Amino acid sequence: MTRLALLSVSDKTGLVEFAQRLANEFDFEIISSGGTAATLKAAGIPVVKVSDYTGAPEILGGRVKTLHPRIHGGILARRDLESDRADLAANHIRPIDLVVVNLYPFEQTIADQQQRGVTDLAAAIEQIDIGGPAMLRASAKNFAHLTVLCAPDQYETYLSELQLHGEPTLAFRQACALKVFALTASYDQAIAHYLDRVSAPAAPSETLPKTLLLSGREKQTLRYGENPHQSAIWYQSGTPPTGWAAATQLQGKELSYNNLVDLEAARQIIAEFASPEDEPAAAILKHNNPCGVAQAKDIASAYQKAFEADSTSAFGGIVALNRPIDAATAQALTQTFLECVVAPGCDAEAEAILKAKGKVRVMVLPDLLSGPSITLKTIAGGFLAQAADEVLTPPSAWQIVTQKQPAPDQFAEMLFAWKVVKHVKSNAIVVAADRTTLGVGAGQMNRVGSVKIALEQAAERAKGATLASDGFFPFDDSVRAAAAAGIGAIVQPGGSLRDADSVKAADELGIVMALTQTRHFLH
Repeated sequence: MTRLALLSVSDKTGLVEFAQRLANEFDFEIISSGGTAATLKAAGIPVVKVSDYTGAPEILGGRVKTLHPRIHGGILARRDLESDRADLAANHIRPIDLVVVNLYPFEQTIADQQQRGVTDLAAAIEQIDIGGPAMLRASAKNFAHLTVLCAPDQYETYLSELQLHGEPTLAFRQACALKVFALTASYDQAIAHYLDRVSAPAAPSETLPKTLLLSGREKQTLRYGENPHQSAIWYQSGTPPTGWAAATQLQGKELSYNNLVDLEAARQIIAEFASPEDEPAAAILKHNNPCGVAQAKDIASAYQKAFEADSTSAFGGIVALNRPIDAATAQALTQTFLECVVAPGCDAEAEAILKAKGKVRVMVLPDLLSGPSITLKTIAGGFLAQAADEVLTPPSAWQIVTQKQPAPDQFAEMLFAWKVVKHVKSNAIVVAADRTTLGVGAGQMNRVGSVKIALEQAAERAKGATLASDGFFPFDDSVRAAAAAGIGAIVQPGGSLRDADSVKAADELGIVMALTQTRHFLH
């Protein structure tokens, strides 16, 4: 009996060529619906419309086309059961050997809405596919007896299976079924998240969904995870790809797990300086912590200042820039070993210069600001979710609690240090001057330890500098240590029962102190 294929696709990439080969080389009869049937007919490929095959018209403006026993009976029939074969014969249903379906572009629709800054619920609802997922799931359930394809990149492999084996192997059909269930799960997740978002209160960042669904498609199998004995995969979420999945790698070796983790940490820091009014800024990171961050009048100078802040730690580091890479910056970048560089652009002259260091991974990420709205951590038996730490209390809301008031430029230095300390592992201390980090104390078990590390690194440069702390000071010992090193201003969240002790010490020692009312622990 001639084999029967059902083709009903939204993405028509490669459709005509695939259908021609099915019909001409492998003697398939094709049934199809709507726009797919019209495309095939226009290409001269014999096709039977679903409505003619079922004897039932498309109704409800095309919402009901394939939801019919002649379609789903042909898909779900078990060819090895006499009772199923009898049902097919009694109801004049042909078994379907191949189902090719991809879904209405729901994710693309809502992505387009977000890009335009609009929410059109009615338009999004119309892009929720019903017949497609039903056919896909039915076909995937019955993979023992037919093949289901849900993406154009499967067409060539399917045809190769026919050429090699006469019919697709069971292993191939099962792999295709797995891909279908992953697709439909991701599709439903996107719908659930969208409906949750559009029905949420006015401040969705403050409200997490009661049910959080996670899905992702493999973008790349990584060489290993944090260590060589750990396997790792990079999963991409959402369609079309965004963030790092949409970035362009201009050169360099394949990205590793640690590269991607560091790059995201770098993006988060440089995003603090990615507004149009911000001066050029550069950040250099090692192991998720900044070792040098600086602003200057041009991007090459900003990078040089960040590098000189801690040139030892910068070796093998990750660099993030808030301006496109120009020739002068590229020349500076080639003077030391770096793992990765990310910037919103790279001009042709700079790209040519960077090729001298061909192993450094150069990433172009035009949108430095867009990041995840929810962060996750796994624990035994589940996971934790929280709204991303996107808040940065504006200086206008800070409290200057000391007798000594900051000069305007000193106030700007405090803001710079506060932006950076937000991205240092807690307990976190940053010493900065001239919009440049001079010392960074990260991840210590007590805050005094972080203060000592940052001040020792800053050394003589600490005189007149600003010190920022991600959390409050439980005692006045950190304030006194800062004063002894010559620190001129401190910015910290406040909130300790002994805040008054720290303020008193600052007044006694002639230090400016600001309380931001917001802490930024990063664990």
